[in-house]
Amino acid sequence: MNWPEGIHTRPIDKGDVEAWAVLMAAKEQADHDGENYSAEDLIEELEHPGLDLVHDSIGLWAGDRMIGYGIAHVATSVVDIDRVRTEGTIDPAWRRRGLGALLMQWLIRRAGELHAANHPETRGLVGAGTGSNNVGAATLLEKLGFKAERYFFDMRRPLDQPVPNSPISDGLRMTSYDPAYEEALRLAHFEAFSDHWGWTPPTPEQWRAGSVGSRAFRAQQSFLVLDGETVAAYVNGYEWEADTEATGVRELYIGQVGTRRAYRGRGLARATIAKVLTEAATAGYDRAGLGVDAENPTGALGLYENLGFTTHNKFTSYALPITS
Repeated sequence: MNWPEGIHTRPIDKGDVEAWAVLMAAKEQADHDGENYSAEDLIEELEHPGLDLVHDSIGLWAGDRMIGYGIAHVATSVVDIDRVRTEGTIDPAWRRRGLGALLMQWLIRRAGELHAANHPETRGLVGAGTGSNNVGAATLLEKLGFKAERYFFDMRRPLDQPVPNSPISDGLRMTSYDPAYEEALRLAHFEAFSDHWGWTPPTPEQWRAGSVGSRAFRAQQSFLVLDGETVAAYVNGYEWEADTEATGVRELYIGQVGTRRAYRGRGLARATIAKVLTEAATAGYDRAGLGVDAENPTGALGLYENLGFTTHNKFTSYALPITS
């Protein structure tokens, strides 16, 4: 890759997180994606199981300033299509110099290598995404041949509004998360999401790192609906302290909502979310947030709207076929 003079590149490591946090803050100020990261958050990202930093990450530097980064994420298993997810950005002060195109070309090449090494027997796609506020990123992806594949909504709800009364069915009980139910929750989540678009089962270690093992996970703001010892439905809550520091608004983010197939149609997701909202307000949170697939097959968008959530931002998932 022929990078411009004065730009050097190398894999990202934990010693870079302070500079990386500065880059991400500059991105948020320009793109308004609603995502803020502390150095501790970014260390957790780098420690995610299965991530090969030496080969699958790149940092762009101008002197001691990190002006861009990219990471390619390989799936450990494939259901139908091998989607190699990519992420990255260029510092807004360094945009419109061709760096974004070079970075995406690096990510596309690396995604192709990962696909060939791990899942060559299946169809492969390079995945990328951008918020509706970042017109430049969308234009770049489309110029490189990416096509919009799916749309997602970032939704919010203030917690000073009344929460609808939503009781659960007789014979079931609701409780806040307890580590004793970790494996039961994982199994419920895998079943609930198995019919969702783009789902590929992570390893148990990857699932834990992104859910109950995350530093942002809030057990007291996460609730399970139990049928005996079976998790019938659940809602997982998260809090990113970097968001509160940047915005002055304490938000509980609803990261996962799921109901096992045999329990669907009984209002369990609605009842559990209502409980989460009530408890979050009592605990001093200012608002709740979540993200939803616009075409979610379980009707989640309508459920969230009925509970008072409104769309704050829109995100587009793009895909590019891997051809070799």
